[in-house]
Amino acid sequence: MIPRRAFLAALAAAATAPGLSWADAGSPAYLAAAREADGSYALHGLAGDGAALFRIALPARGHAGTAHPKAPEAVAFARRPGTFGLVIDCVHGKVLKVLESPEGRHFYGHGCFIAGGDILCTTENDYTARRGVIGLWDRRQGYRRIGEIPSHGIGPHEMLALPGDVLVVANGGIETHPDRGRDKLNIPSMQPSLAYVSPQGELLEELRLPEALHRNSIRHLAARPDGLVAFAMQWQGEVSDPVPLLGLHRRGAPAILAEADLGEQMAMRGYAGSVAFDGIGGQVGITSPRGGRIHVFDDTGAFAASLHRGDVCGLAGSPGGFLATDGQGGVWQAGAEGLSAARRADCAWDNHVVTL
Repeated sequence: MIPRRAFLAALAAAATAPGLSWADAGSPAYLAAAREADGSYALHGLAGDGAALFRIALPARGHAGTAHPKAPEAVAFARRPGTFGLVIDCVHGKVLKVLESPEGRHFYGHGCFIAGGDILCTTENDYTARRGVIGLWDRRQGYRRIGEIPSHGIGPHEMLALPGDVLVVANGGIETHPDRGRDKLNIPSMQPSLAYVSPQGELLEELRLPEALHRNSIRHLAARPDGLVAFAMQWQGEVSDPVPLLGLHRRGAPAILAEADLGEQMAMRGYAGSVAFDGIGGQVGITSPRGGRIHVFDDTGAFAASLHRGDVCGLAGSPGGFLATDGQGGVWQAGAEGLSAARRADCAWDNHVVTL
């Protein structure tokens, strides 16, 4: 657990001396990992229309990452169950620091910054104790690890920072072990949860799904400035089961589980790969690369549209709706009215698009 004194010191130091900003890296709107045409891997900076601004080589497949709120630094994480994270200088295209998970831990591919950007938080598996933890790294000390706090669940995947540095954590509920690769070890007893956690590790609020949906792994998150959280789920039962794959939650209120009509819900094949609010915030989308679909809902959970595109997964808000990416290098503008091609790159985009 991070000592309270260390956390308060980091908060006090958050106003750093002037330095480089994201404008020095071309003012990217998004970050996205990809497999290149030659089989190598890279992190791309994209403009608002999907145009490439920079490309930085990665040593292995990336999953997602997080961007510093002020400095042009990104942290790219290995795909679960990876043990490395790369702090990347996006202006000069160089690795500033290699983060290695401590003994007995591995990363889950996501993270976020708190304390004005001075503390990096990483979702991790304490696989010996069979519990999720959030690693804490001090940027002002060269990303030195300064402690960890509980995620209050098993298998924390994505995590976002809400106002007040409250962390909302998608505890997927699935037990894994690096000796077993990506095997899922506890499907009959898994218990996913959405946890709201203070920077000191206190569980502030928890959402659990109904027992009939205990195999619906809560995996990915999006948040609106007013505190509305959208969460995407991945069903660990039969792929033809028409279970809800999108939830909406606001602290202190019950969750809304949103569904399309029966045929469309079955077509998602039990898998939502990414979730995002649109640029205005009135709609929320989820993607299914397995089903080749983007489902769009309004912010009350009412189904609005189904958009079809093979292997689509990355999703982020854009001024005109959503920006989506697929495994064939396509970049799309999307909304309830349909899809339109924006760009095409000579790469295979990975699962996520990170908004700066």
